[in-house]
Amino acid sequence: MSAALIVVALTLVAIGGATVVFTTDPARQAVTLSVFGLLLTLLFFVLQAPDVALSQLVVGAALVPLMVMLTVRKINQRSR
Repeated sequence: MSAALIVVALTLVAIGGATVVFTTDPARQAVTLSVFGLLLTLLFFVLQAPDVALSQLVVGAALVPLMVMLTVRKINQRSR
């Protein structure tokens, strides 16, 4: 892959990571975390690591945000 594509992917990952960090609402943070996981998957694919990209897709873009959303929902139910 070309170096320009790697730079673009790294830039997107950096912007995505900053977006996750600066998001204050936990529900929105879970969504941005999922998008960040997708950006990392793209980066790993560009770096020719399809096995790591697949693992990141399952864990980082699907399971972790789902667990965060379920936890936020449970906390909101208890606070009512």
